[in-house]
Amino acid sequence: MIVDLCAGNGAVGLFASASTAADIVEIEIQDRLADMARRSVQLNELDQQVRVINDDLANTLNYLKPSSADLIFCNPPYFKLDEKSRVNESEHYLLARHEIATNLNDICRVSQQLLKTNGHLAMVHRPDRFFEITETMKKYNLMPKRIRFVYPKADKEANILLIDAIKDGKTGGEKFLPPLILHHADGTYTDEVGKIYYG
Repeated sequence: MIVDLCAGNGAVGLFASASTAADIVEIEIQDRLADMARRSVQLNELDQQVRVINDDLANTLNYLKPSSADLIFCNPPYFKLDEKSRVNESEHYLLARHEIATNLNDICRVSQQLLKTNGHLAMVHRPDRFFEITETMKKYNLMPKRIRFVYPKADKEANILLIDAIKDGKTGGEKFLPPLILHHADGTYTDEVGKIYYG
């Protein structure tokens, strides 16, 4: 089973369904986004494979058994809520961007409970929180194994972090993968990104 925490409109689960026959469960707290995800599932006739749960991810174990997931995807809120946060944003953007309804600690705790031994947590986050992310993962016996930084262009700083952790994995053996560069200087996608998006 694959679980998508903080699923938003469900796009990641839909992409995954094209590559696996595994059951996919999407967890999304915002009613509007969960409804969009459900409609996408129906339009793509994936009702037998993909299920959408509209609830706080802290309640995930009310729906799913502990140690039942092989893989968890998570594209969580990236920013801590502090005095610098633009709290005049809409509630939808605040929940999606800032750690209000959930945070890194909660995500790692739920992932540890939900994953089978040797199951994977694949997370998208911000490079400036790299050390905090790895420390929090290890706190919950989620051992970071594959790390990749994503760059908007070759001459820009990384703005996305991809990290794959294994539940109860052994320490050591971390791999820092080659950088993923999204765009050429003219703004077109690089060949690697084109293959990811279009096959």
